[in-house]
Amino acid sequence: MFIDVHAHLCDDKFNDLKEIVEDAENQGVNKIISASYNFASCEKNLEIAKMFNNVFITVGIHPENVDEIQDDYLKKLKDMVKNKKVVAIGEIGLDYHWRDDNKDLQKRIFIEQIELANKLDLPIVVHCRDAIGDTLQILKEYTPKCESLMHCYSGSIESAKEFMKLGFSFSFGGVVTFKNAKNVQEVVKNIPIERIMLETDCPYMSPEPFRGKINEPKNISIIAEKIAELKNLKISEIEEKTTKNSEKMFKI
Repeated sequence: MFIDVHAHLCDDKFNDLKEIVEDAENQGVNKIISASYNFASCEKNLEIAKMFNNVFITVGIHPENVDEIQDDYLKKLKDMVKNKKVVAIGEIGLDYHWRDDNKDLQKRIFIEQIELANKLDLPIVVHCRDAIGDTLQILKEYTPKCESLMHCYSGSIESAKEFMKLGFSFSFGGVVTFKNAKNVQEVVKNIPIERIMLETDCPYMSPEPFRGKINEPKNISIIAEKIAELKNLKISEIEEKTTKNSEKMFKI
């Protein structure tokens, strides 16, 4: 059994979710965590979680969406967490790739959501793009109470060691299969399997040989095969360890 710890089943690119989930199950992906990024996706994910016993969700505001929030956004998130299918606050974090003119706002919303997660005894799922320094600084000052996840990790091994000191694990997706992803591959080789989980980030980031096509949770096995190759382990070991890691963090 595999677990896709970071999918976006709420994305408009997906039409027949029943088929998507069934195709994943047929490829051994028996649990999926669908990540939210704004309130519309949170609401949609709550509905999707009702439809499928094996789909869990995260709720949170992505750094690209911080301009949309209203004063009562933390109360709304807290109310959503009452749903037992909510397993984390995410995806949250910092993203300076597209915008860096609102860094202070991104940081404030990130910190407020970390503090909310700590009050609720939930892990956080962190998005970090072109913002490793500030992300680390914030997490050192506002460290999550629960073991948490750096999703789609693309930083250095040196930074990974710092995140691990703070109780973080890492999920890797289709990027790990790309020929030019030497940095990500080196990180996978050098961190313990106990700190690794699998994700698709679907419908984005399809692994080779499907790069450029719509990604689905069923492709987790391709990512697992690459990680097995990089770590010189059997795919059955990747399956067992990453599933155990995911179940432990998200209590699913």
